[in-house]
Amino acid sequence: MSTVTSSLNKWQNKKLCSLFNHANLSLLFKASVHGYNANAFHQKCNMQGPTVIVAYNKSGYVFGAFTSKDFRQTNQNVVDDKAFLFSFNDKEMKEDPMRVLSGNPQFAFTDTGPNFGSLVFLYNNSASVYSNPGAYQFDPQQMHGNDLQLTECEVYRVEDYGALMEKPWRNVQWNSERRKALLSIISGWKPSVSSVKQARILLVGPVGAGKSSFFNSINSVFKGYVSSQANTGTAGTSLTTQFRTYNLKPGSGVSHVPFSLCDSMGLEEGLNTGLDLDDFDSILKGHIQDRYQFNPSMPIQPDSPHFHKSPGLKDKIHCVVYVIDTCKVKLFSDKMIDKFAVFRRKTNQLSIPQLVLLTKVDEACPLVAEDLKNVYQSHYINKMMQEVSAQLGVSLSAVVPVKNYCHELEIDPQTDILLLNAVVQMLRATEGYFDDLYNPDERSE
Repeated sequence: MSTVTSSLNKWQNKKLCSLFNHANLSLLFKASVHGYNANAFHQKCNMQGPTVIVAYNKSGYVFGAFTSKDFRQTNQNVVDDKAFLFSFNDKEMKEDPMRVLSGNPQFAFTDTGPNFGSLVFLYNNSASVYSNPGAYQFDPQQMHGNDLQLTECEVYRVEDYGALMEKPWRNVQWNSERRKALLSIISGWKPSVSSVKQARILLVGPVGAGKSSFFNSINSVFKGYVSSQANTGTAGTSLTTQFRTYNLKPGSGVSHVPFSLCDSMGLEEGLNTGLDLDDFDSILKGHIQDRYQFNPSMPIQPDSPHFHKSPGLKDKIHCVVYVIDTCKVKLFSDKMIDKFAVFRRKTNQLSIPQLVLLTKVDEACPLVAEDLKNVYQSHYINKMMQEVSAQLGVSLSAVVPVKNYCHELEIDPQTDILLLNAVVQMLRATEGYFDDLYNPDERSE
């Protein structure tokens, strides 16, 4: 399943978000993918609450319309005193966006499609716009440069972030002493079962969620500089095609790394795509060895050279971590949620602890992008954590937000603290797994 991505670049997104007070734009519809027609628009955009239509043309204009009302396909005129048209030119980013309110208090748009009277998007089910100032008074040259042919048309759900909470709902110390303390906790941790030298932690999640990036980020923390060992990118299908066990080398104040991170193929919705449930079961039980090449249409067979027939406790998975892109929480399909439920049941059957890692918190909330220390004061991040907790059926205490190193050239202490805190939670969960397996008298056996 290919990933549908926004056409807005960083500066365009920032300019558009300036029209909304701390808003998140969640992509619902992309005409080049879903079709330049009203039916496709309604299928993706009906009953989505506040939305903004964003049109692009070759003249460099980014223009469109916002409404706080639902599209319902009632064929009626809709009144919305918060609705407006907007425009800015990509070549003149220093200029504030033009914002035009309706001059008719009884009209915002007509619910036949993206029809704002003065501007009708996807006009005649084509890549064009009808433009005729009326209810909304504007200069066509300023609005769209008199260029009515579209290169793209997108619709975003506008999600209100709200202001920051009065105080953080989780207490985190953001100083160098805490970073050192977390490194010391990790370095000093040892499995309570003598036959196990390292905790084996499995990363599972949809394509592009940031599993491989998380390993690279943790590796960067220990190395003291940003490194990239695991393959990462933005391909539509899983870049991880092998089962990989990554052992991290000590460094940057860590004398011992008591865990390994296991990377798996991404979860995908379709049949015979992504990580197979039987392969997942084999991984959990320790049957699959490093560098096994996944075949989504056929799980590993016992006669495979990468099949470990008699795995010990040290070969099994001790903690499963579901890695989820915070920006995609609201876009999960029912099929993907069902797939998570199946994998969760399989993990529960083996009594393996499970955590959720929410990545890209800085991309999901501009308040967090401004200052990572806002992560536990952001209403929006808190809402996404509660939502993923409900969707996956895990407790909120098992949901941990992080920011991976993706474009940075140097490590950042605050990013390190979030990453290291996530590792500590994984080790604590692993300890719970060993506690459930053995009573204290059995641990040395």
